[in-house]
Amino acid sequence: MADLVYPPVVRLCTTAFKAMDLRIDLKGQEHVPRRGGAVLVSNHISYLDFVFCGYATLPAKRLVRFMAKESVFRNRLSGPLMRAMKHIPVDRAQGAQAFSHALRALRSGEVVGVFPEATISQSFTLKSFKSGAARLAQQAGVPLLPMAVWGTQRIWTKGRPRDFGRNHLPVTMRLGAPVPTGDGIAKAPAEGAQEDAEKLTERLKVRIQELLEAAQGAYPDRPRGPEDDWWQPAHLGGGAPAPGV
Repeated sequence: MADLVYPPVVRLCTTAFKAMDLRIDLKGQEHVPRRGGAVLVSNHISYLDFVFCGYATLPAKRLVRFMAKESVFRNRLSGPLMRAMKHIPVDRAQGAQAFSHALRALRSGEVVGVFPEATISQSFTLKSFKSGAARLAQQAGVPLLPMAVWGTQRIWTKGRPRDFGRNHLPVTMRLGAPVPTGDGIAKAPAEGAQEDAEKLTERLKVRIQELLEAAQGAYPDRPRGPEDDWWQPAHLGGGAPAPGV
């Protein structure tokens, strides 16, 4: 089925980026596969991360089907759009259904987007990763595509007012080389298979941490003072909450 809604939404978002005068710095887009399935995996610091992660795959002419909590699909405004763009609802009480949906999408050659922290990190550091992305990639026989975003928390994040003004804010994104995961043979739920997924998840987290540090190092802005240091993590001298929040 043709994507009738997704491309216009993409154009609307890119127009909004220009209207907001964002300074977008994207590197590593050559790592996005031009065809075939892949699991795009990113850190999560903003309500808008999915928009920027999707933007990062546009040079490869790929559309990402994001896994998102089911309540977003029930919203009268976002729900119809999410369904029309073929995103994947996740009901945590019935996780197997979402997993199967995502697996079908991957095997049909789609890029599926996952935030393995499952929630926004208010410390702006990596929280613990769930292993679902690794298990999906293993069973579908597709690579994991690691990514990090930085600066999006300054636009809209948990516990802070939105800032959609024309503020010339920078947003930095880094994509890494795909992480191969296997041949796509479904593993039995044995202890060994689960350990493999956990080890792969830890390796993926290390890669994303490296990309996050690279994005932070390249970020051109610094807090203007104590009243503006809320978006900088504590270990970099900022005022964000300690890790674990």
